[in-house]
Amino acid sequence: MFKIRKSKDVEPTAPGQVRIKKKSNVPGVMITQYVEELPEGMSTPDFTRKPIAMTVQEGKPSIFRAVITGKPTPTVTWLRNNGEIDEGYNISFDAGSGEYQLKLPDVSVDQADTYKCLAKNEFGKAIVTATLNVIEVGFKKSKALQQSRTAVREIPEDFKKSLKTVVDTEPKEEEKPVMDDKFWEELLSSDKKEYEEICARYGITNFRWMLKKLSEMKEEREQEEVKVVERLSLLKSVELKPVDDSEIEDEAPVCKIFLFKDGVMIPFDAETEVKHGLKTVGKKFSMNGVDMDDAGLYQVEIDGIKIFSADLKLPPIEFLVKMQDVKAEEREDAMFECLISQPMKKITWKFKNTPLEQGEKYDILVSDDMLIHTLVVKDCQPLDKGIYAAVVGLASSSSWLIVEVDKDLKGKKKVRKTTRAGGGGPDLSLIAQEQNAKVQKERDEMIAKLKVEAEAAAAKAAAERAEAAARAKAEAEAKAKAKAEAKAEAKAKAEAKAEANGQPKAEAKVKAKAKAKPKPKSEEGEGAEAVVEEEDEEEEEEVSEAAESTPSKPEKKKRKRVRAGPLIPETVIDPGVFFTGGLSDVNAVIGTDAELVCRLSSEECDGVWFKEGIEITATDDVCIVKDGTYRKLIIKNCQEEDAGKYRCEADGRKTEAVLIIEDPPRINTDDLAVFIKPVTIKSGKEAVFNVSFVGREPMKIQWYNEGEELLEDDNIKIEKSSSNSRLVLTKCKRRTTGEIKIKIRNEFGKAEAITQLNVLDKPTPPMGPVDIIESSSSCIEFTWRPPKDSGGCPITDYVMERQQIGRNSWKKLGKIGPEPKYRDSDVDHGRKYCYHVRAETDHGISEMLETDDIQAGTKAYPGAPSMPKIVSAFKDCINLAWSEPTNTGGTNISGYNVEKRKNGSNLWGLVNPPEEPIKEKTYAVKDVVEGFSYEFRVSAINISGAGEPSAPSEFVFARDPKKPPGKVIDLRVTDSTYTTLSLGWTKPTEEEGVQDEAKGYLVELRPAENPEWSSCNSSPIIVNSYTIMGLKSMAMYWVRVVATNEGGNGEPQELDNYIIAMPPPVRPQFTDKKLKNFMVMRAGNAARVNFNFQASPVPIINWLKDGLPVPKHVTVSNTDTSSQLMIFSSERQDTGIYTIIVKNVVGQETSSVEIRITDDPKPPGPVELDENVSGTVTVSWTPSPDEKKDDRLHYMITKRDSVKRTWQIMADHLFNNKFTAINIMPGREYQFRVYAKNDMGLSEASESAIWEVKRAKEKFTVNVPASKDCSFETPPLFSVPLKTHNSPEKYECYMSCAVTGNPRPYITWYRNNISLNTNTNYLITNTCGVCSMVILKVGPKDSGDYMVVAENSLGRVECTTKLVVED
Repeated sequence: MFKIRKSKDVEPTAPGQVRIKKKSNVPGVMITQYVEELPEGMSTPDFTRKPIAMTVQEGKPSIFRAVITGKPTPTVTWLRNNGEIDEGYNISFDAGSGEYQLKLPDVSVDQADTYKCLAKNEFGKAIVTATLNVIEVGFKKSKALQQSRTAVREIPEDFKKSLKTVVDTEPKEEEKPVMDDKFWEELLSSDKKEYEEICARYGITNFRWMLKKLSEMKEEREQEEVKVVERLSLLKSVELKPVDDSEIEDEAPVCKIFLFKDGVMIPFDAETEVKHGLKTVGKKFSMNGVDMDDAGLYQVEIDGIKIFSADLKLPPIEFLVKMQDVKAEEREDAMFECLISQPMKKITWKFKNTPLEQGEKYDILVSDDMLIHTLVVKDCQPLDKGIYAAVVGLASSSSWLIVEVDKDLKGKKKVRKTTRAGGGGPDLSLIAQEQNAKVQKERDEMIAKLKVEAEAAAAKAAAERAEAAARAKAEAEAKAKAKAEAKAEAKAKAEAKAEANGQPKAEAKVKAKAKAKPKPKSEEGEGAEAVVEEEDEEEEEEVSEAAESTPSKPEKKKRKRVRAGPLIPETVIDPGVFFTGGLSDVNAVIGTDAELVCRLSSEECDGVWFKEGIEITATDDVCIVKDGTYRKLIIKNCQEEDAGKYRCEADGRKTEAVLIIEDPPRINTDDLAVFIKPVTIKSGKEAVFNVSFVGREPMKIQWYNEGEELLEDDNIKIEKSSSNSRLVLTKCKRRTTGEIKIKIRNEFGKAEAITQLNVLDKPTPPMGPVDIIESSSSCIEFTWRPPKDSGGCPITDYVMERQQIGRNSWKKLGKIGPEPKYRDSDVDHGRKYCYHVRAETDHGISEMLETDDIQAGTKAYPGAPSMPKIVSAFKDCINLAWSEPTNTGGTNISGYNVEKRKNGSNLWGLVNPPEEPIKEKTYAVKDVVEGFSYEFRVSAINISGAGEPSAPSEFVFARDPKKPPGKVIDLRVTDSTYTTLSLGWTKPTEEEGVQDEAKGYLVELRPAENPEWSSCNSSPIIVNSYTIMGLKSMAMYWVRVVATNEGGNGEPQELDNYIIAMPPPVRPQFTDKKLKNFMVMRAGNAARVNFNFQASPVPIINWLKDGLPVPKHVTVSNTDTSSQLMIFSSERQDTGIYTIIVKNVVGQETSSVEIRITDDPKPPGPVELDENVSGTVTVSWTPSPDEKKDDRLHYMITKRDSVKRTWQIMADHLFNNKFTAINIMPGREYQFRVYAKNDMGLSEASESAIWEVKRAKEKFTVNVPASKDCSFETPPLFSVPLKTHNSPEKYECYMSCAVTGNPRPYITWYRNNISLNTNTNYLITNTCGVCSMVILKVGPKDSGDYMVVAENSLGRVECTTKLVVED
């Protein structure tokens, strides 16, 4: 048989499956989990965005959207309460946004229902509901509303309410629970079979009260919807304007209005320029500056009822021309440009994922057509280097900015450049014009299509109205006919009754007419006509009743409200004239012209301009221009009073903008022409700079010299006023020379002026070093460098003096001209000379430069040239190059000698002929043999001869150049840590003529965020492995290896993927050799547990106590390789099993330790003795107070009698409070002690009273037999053998037996035939023949066979037993 499951039946659960209710973060979502524990990485379905309830107009589209998560991916099903999801619905999934959608293209009345979205996977399900309300339109809607109003009159009054009670008793106030609004919202949007579950969640048990309250709330909501629908007009479609504004029209009366986007309320304001505004003209919701994030479902809520919704969709935007990489010099501006497919007022610019804003550093520009967007990075610095991105919606474009640093100016202040790098790519303006025309064409086609659809809808509506009018007319005629008949019948009855009462007939007739007089009809619409007819019918009934009533009683007429026109006006088809381009805020400088421009959709419509609500007319200073569809307002010679808010209105539409009059600083042009002329003065004189300006105060005035701000001191005076500033520099020095700049700024901008100051002074001394060109027996020639600062004037002459070494006098040689070079031919061979050199200008002579001693006519050989460099090598020629020596020996170098040496030889051979020195610093050695290697050296020659040879070059083979090697093979990571990375690879293969053998390797590294590669080793390595040091922990890197040889570098080989600086993944494992699993600590002491482990990456460590998180007073300290748990002052409640869980992405490891916190036990209570059986004593005592706190606490009993006088242990490990002692002998006194015992030790003893059993005295007669010699010696004998023991692990085990013998036997204990007498782990005693052994802490190793051997001179006996250790 089939089971029919009712709505209240619970869905059956599969065997082994559970149903766990979970709470979602999204209100209204119910989640059911099928398993007790979810596997790692798996999850039940859940809604991150749920479908929201909607109220839409009949015939409009509607879409339910939901975003669902879960792993594995859940299957999604859409359901409805009353009906099925048929072909009229469209179910889809948007992979881009991750939305599951249920689309209703053309909503009808029968589709109004509660819809469910069910997401399900193997671990659970999630369900949510949403209600769709449909508002009828046209004749059906008017009729439905009319029926809803008249239905109230047809409901009979409750008879019980009209009854009067005789006894007036005070009713008891029933306490009703106060519930959250969320509870009622969930009930109103849920199915009936879910009521019980929702009530259980909120703790509601009074279901009858809940159902009554719920029905009342539903009725109230329906009545509110009817009221709002009666006074609410249709919501017009969303219009996206070219200026990126969007409007939603709503002509509702004044009431509480709320605006929602995707179910979330968004703020708006009235008559202000905010993101979402409510304008009073026709109640329009406007959205300023629409961007891609504004797309979504908008809903209007009026008086708490969500009535209408509109879906705002924006066309997808793409980058038609993307950004290009820009390379800029330091302190130069860089410009990025891009072109998008749709007009946008603003896009998002980012640098290193940080949004950029307009300011001193960045300029964000947008073209007039809002298609070309530009970012200017001003005054580029090395820190500005990186990736810049433009983002609009889901599309983005990015490019690199590379800043080149001028190394020649290192340490000097860079000058701000006025050039701009970047831009200059494709002709963006031409592409933008084509795209703008394309967008306009698409918009015109869309408007034309909407007009055609609107005309068709209007024709259809007109046909429906005509049909409704004909139907209403027929019904009105039928009602009029029935009314006339009823009127005649009522008239006849009235006359007959009047005659019967003796009233004149005419008077009754007049009264009947007065009662039956109809109200005037409205000619404005069919709705009013239908209402009047209904009222006439009611009045006719009143006439008949009045005819039957007493004629002397007057009656009041009821006033009826007559409705004019249809209940809800039809949709506006023609949008009329509207603004295709709105006004934009304008900033104008005072004294210039300002122009406000907007654009209309029609050329014929005129625009009316207003300023601050006052209409503007054309004057000499104000021009109103009509240029096609453009409307312009031009204000000439703007003054401060022209600032304000301007508005243009056309055909009921308006657009507003603000005119801001700026008064920035402006420098007088005449003063500026004088100021920019360079100023030249002599050192010590005064320099004056004067500038006049205008601008709105307050203004900040600053003077600069070479970029450094000047502040007043003894030599600097700055005068400032509202229109003038003067800078006076007194006692100017040469270092004051440079750029003089004035900077004036106020709130509207800044002005700058730059001039040059040149302070003239005598030059500085000429600079060394002195280079000796020739030092022969007849001539000395040398050169020097000009002065560092010529004092502002060119060098006219150098003044020379000479001294012969050994003399005190200086000889003046005179002026030699402006060239820093001198040749002295008046010298004596072998003499040394010293020279003074001074520079001369028009403003004085510098200090002197003194040369070193220069000798004439001595041999000075040149120094060694640089080591020869191998330029290229072939099988028959090797090309060399070198540089001249730094020491030329005082004369010119006349040539060079080149020597070679074969590898393995000690002889150097001259390459060039001795009489033909090499003039150049390059040479091709052709005297080589193929396959041999050579090294070379060079020596320089001057007039004195050849100097020292240079260092030998590297060995080079005489053979043709090699081919670069190929890629390395099998590049891999062999090891890694948080700061190092080890690589390994295989040598590349050789292919003759294609790639030769690799001689070394270069390892290169690149961080993920940097596009440039950097070398890790400065010189090639020859091994096939390398370790990179100094990495950042957990940073991402790209690595490659390049093979190299004499032929150059081969192609780089990269790793297949980026690497992360971290050790190889290692599953957590504990490294302690012996892990503690049990600890006993005294209460009040500190308890510490330490675990060492190894894991990679760094694991997450959790500590649990008895399966729950550790308390707050427990301190946990973690490192990368260890974890420590610390209880500083332990208490008994800290006892438990502590578990450490070490987990990372590879796996996890756990370990547990039992910590027992205890203290010295308190002694038991009073001890009582009782004799139940003759010869025995039952010892009982009150439990120790610690027995309930410590589950390992037990008791030990000792005994002492009057004969032995020693305390002996009778029993141990007792967990009860009673013990029976045997072998109690009469006539002896016994005393017992009871101890409490735990892991810390023994308590104090509780002693019993003295126990004695009186012995009855009898007459004792002794028959003494004849004495015989006897021996008391006996062999060993076990009177009490050993017993088998089963002991739990970690408990004490006590074994005992009794043995007799004379002489006293020697006792030996064995385990598995191994003697235990010398083992300190066992406590062995032998007291008066009772042999005992105690194992303090039993472990698995103690299991086995135990044996006791007793032996004396008369014999040997054995006794065995077995110990079983239980887990």
